Amino acid sequence: MTDTSKLDQPIVRHSPSTGAGNPDVWGIYEPDTGSIQYICADPATKKAALIDVVLNFDPASFATDTRSMDQVLSLIDEHGLTVEWVLDTHPHADHAMASARLKDRTGAPNAIGQKVKEIADLWRGIYNAPDAFDPTRDFDRLFADGDTFKIGDLEVRVMLSPGHTLGSITYICGNAAFVHDTFMQPDSGTSRADFPGGSSEELWDSLQAILALPGNTRLFIGHDYGAEGRDEPEWEARVDDHKAHNIHVGGDTDKATYVETRDSRDATLALPDRMLAVLQINLRGGRLPDAESDGAHYLKLPVDKF
Repeated sequence: MTDTSKLDQPIVRHSPSTGAGNPDVWGIYEPDTGSIQYICADPATKKAALIDVVLNFDPASFATDTRSMDQVLSLIDEHGLTVEWVLDTHPHADHAMASARLKDRTGAPNAIGQKVKEIADLWRGIYNAPDAFDPTRDFDRLFADGDTFKIGDLEVRVMLSPGHTLGSITYICGNAAFVHDTFMQPDSGTSRADFPGGSSEELWDSLQAILALPGNTRLFIGHDYGAEGRDEPEWEARVDDHKAHNIHVGGDTDKATYVETRDSRDATLALPDRMLAVLQINLRGGRLPDAESDGAHYLKLPVDKF
């Protein structure tokens, strides 16, 4: 990457509504983790959902700050929108979630997939913290596969999309689908499936379900790190683009080939540097553990488990 790479900048792009029933979408790139945060808005009512917004977390100092969510909320104000939902697609492993702070700031309910309860069970064991995490307390709604809800007058459908985690969900609103860590851009392929509860075979099935959406569906991904010859973040491509050009699943790729490719690639990847810290925050809906007697918050880190 060049010294002036746009991968180092918090870039914002607008994907306008393509007509009745389809949302306006703003993508906001968070350069520290390569995450893309989204505003999905009904052009008619100006009601909006915030999706996968980041609480900034320094992996060296464990300091948090709100510059990313502040940027997102400034866009809400700039475009005269009202936040109706605070949504996440899964408990993220590479960044902390701003869900709780956005709920406190906007008054909007927060939500995630209902299988977060199973993910919480899994991580209670990893952290040896049997009393930690209560998703029914920390989220206002836990979505099941096939659930629907409204952003203004626009209907949103929830689709279970496991593989990256066992409980990841996709939000489908008109011709926009927020597909989190399933696809990456066509020149980068797909997301990893080696975290606890992940499965490359399940991820393949989730990818195929997304590819079964109409060909003009805009797929908005969870992360981008650039690619060979591309030092600018991208996060939108259509179903037909992925079918034709995705380097992992495009063309006539079959499941066995994909699983071998994905598993081989995942075996070379290090854990995200924030993972063991931020999952304790994210499984609390973006809240820190309760403060201890000195008024400070503390995280618990397992040794020699990974």
